[in-house]
Amino acid sequence: MLQDSRRDKRLAQMRIEKPLEAPKNGLLVPELVPVAYDVLHNWKVLIRGLSQLLNVVTVYGCRKCPQVHVGPVGHQIQDCYGSGSQRRNSHHSWARGSINDVLIPIESYHLFDPFGRRVKHETRFDYDRIPAIVELCIQAGVDLPQYPSRRRTSPVRMIGKKVIGRGEFVDEPKPHWSEDCVSLLAELDTFSNQQGQSPSPSNVKDLAERTLKAYLNVRRGVEQLMSKYTVKACGYCSEVHVGPWGHNVKLCGAFKHQWRDGKHGWQDAVIDEIIPPNYVWHVPDPSGPPLRSSLRSFYGKAPAVVELCVQAGAAIPDEYRPMMRTDIVVPDCKEARWAA
Repeated sequence: MLQDSRRDKRLAQMRIEKPLEAPKNGLLVPELVPVAYDVLHNWKVLIRGLSQLLNVVTVYGCRKCPQVHVGPVGHQIQDCYGSGSQRRNSHHSWARGSINDVLIPIESYHLFDPFGRRVKHETRFDYDRIPAIVELCIQAGVDLPQYPSRRRTSPVRMIGKKVIGRGEFVDEPKPHWSEDCVSLLAELDTFSNQQGQSPSPSNVKDLAERTLKAYLNVRRGVEQLMSKYTVKACGYCSEVHVGPWGHNVKLCGAFKHQWRDGKHGWQDAVIDEIIPPNYVWHVPDPSGPPLRSSLRSFYGKAPAVVELCVQAGAAIPDEYRPMMRTDIVVPDCKEARWAA
């Protein structure tokens, strides 16, 4: 990073244009367009599958902290740090959860032209907020009539950090709305898919397998897109922005935000900031007793989506077996004192 920064600085001092490759110059990467469509398709399959599996597997969320548990009953591990936890001896106050507790929604501003005008604090209400994965797919080549995007035919030119040629500013066209568009938006957003139809008992295992496969494909495809397309994340809060540079909305309320006038501290994002894994305790036996604090050193963890699909009958992926500690036999409370 330092070498690239020094090289760009030397080129800017000599007034030489920075060599930019797609998509850094505003053009699409042709080989990633099918990947973007595949990610969007698997994203819809994932949301549809989770909304149906929630009728089979119970999900709980703590009323006082962000902790989530997947299982027939809430666990008894005393690790709650929310308000009033001292009066409850750090026990959780469980309530029935939803799909947003399993798949944490991460939204971003939709930009018609990512290289155009930046989103300012005064104009933040002029832009729609959509899932960050959907916005990444749109910028990677997916065409949605309700969310138009500018497709450039000539590259953007830059000297250092200054854009010297981006073409004329184009007014954003009005989105096309119809009944099909409304139904499509319901498939792309978790807020519109709170609960689906209950699957038949014979189809639960197949549905869990498809949902888990879609989740793994989404993460794999997003990693491929993020290797080329720029995604920014705030280093202080959970805000994410898809585009070559972050927005100027002053809504960061994290550590010492007064010193920054509420501005975000943008840095390059990683996959876990776009799709938070949301780790939960792995339940080895859903029909057994609830998890206890005295045996927490023997329990494993897994992403909430993986744990939900596994309890619904899906096979455990190989990459999550060490994390879920499937090779460890959970002892009895009396036997735990003699365990090494």
